[in-house]
Amino acid sequence: MAGTAADASILNAHRLPLAAWIVGIGAATTIFVWRARRGKPPTIRRIAALEAVDEAIGRATEMGRPVLFIPGIQDMDNIQTVAGVTMLGRVAKTAAEYDAAVEAPVCRSLVMEAAREAVQASCLAAGRADAYQPDRIHYVTDEQFGYVAYVGGKMMREKPAACFYMGCFFAESLIFSENGNSIGAIQIAGTAESSQLPFFVAACDYTLIGEEFFAASAYLSGEPDQLGTLQAQDSGKVAVMMFMVIGAVVATAGVLMPSATWLGEFGALLRKAMGG
Repeated sequence: MAGTAADASILNAHRLPLAAWIVGIGAATTIFVWRARRGKPPTIRRIAALEAVDEAIGRATEMGRPVLFIPGIQDMDNIQTVAGVTMLGRVAKTAAEYDAAVEAPVCRSLVMEAAREAVQASCLAAGRADAYQPDRIHYVTDEQFGYVAYVGGKMMREKPAACFYMGCFFAESLIFSENGNSIGAIQIAGTAESSQLPFFVAACDYTLIGEEFFAASAYLSGEPDQLGTLQAQDSGKVAVMMFMVIGAVVATAGVLMPSATWLGEFGALLRKAMGG
């Protein structure tokens, strides 16, 4: 009967450390979002690529050529696409202020709708509602290289002065960046796909690497929820690194001083807390 009662328990003691981590991160997120909403947002260091956004759009305005924005090739269920659309809103607001045209061909219909809403809201925020032209944000095709062929041809014909690649990319990253480089455009890229970062770094003027991409979208948008979540994530990483350092020190001390049994017990407790 004891075994049956144990099996029927709704709590798994081995998962309690994981539950504690989840509760801790959730509490930290709630606190930091609340602080950001009360006018105490975290400080995010400036990134060179962010400084170049206004410069790239200003150059396009001076040359009378459009700005090309590619929000990746994935749908809105990909967090990189969400970050890319957020960046599109920031770029569109600056472009509206400078009176520059932003072209954003996409390969997902849902991304098109989200991008149109973001650009329209940015134009309204800039006081330039007339700058919003939905035809400039249009759906092409879901087929990867069909989309790449269309965008590549568009780049060669219209020769945009600034190209932004913000989102999830795969084999098309090098094709886009090489085309942009050949027409002399200022190129700013951002992605969390580690396999594509070398191509962007080699061919683009500025590249947001990994989490810089997500931090940039949070910084540029200035939304308290995004800023608070970012701070909570960084706090969680710092806590994990501290546990790792303490665990390594305790494990090393346990080997050097095997008679100290409390070191082994403490190390086992740390491994359990980390879900090991």
